Amino acid sequence: MMELTLDLDFACGTCGSPMGVTLKCAGQGLAGKAHVVAAVKVPCPHCSGINELYFEPSGTIHAVTPCGARPVPEPSLN
Repeated sequence: MMELTLDLDFACGTCGSPMGVTLKCAGQGLAGKAHVVAAVKVPCPHCSGINELYFEPSGTIHAVTPCGARPVPEPSLN
């Protein structure tokens, strides 16, 4: 089983404050050539919001979203 440690820097999905996190990743999927995207929940030290961070083992960040964020419905034209 392969293990790696990542240092990722990103902006909070709620308040936009800069954040950083160190993650230890382990698993059989890390050694394969397949496209792997992992997710982790990270609390913001500034606003206490929870961020869902989607990233690759290479350190590429795909998205940072507020945890539980749901789209706001648009009003009906009826």
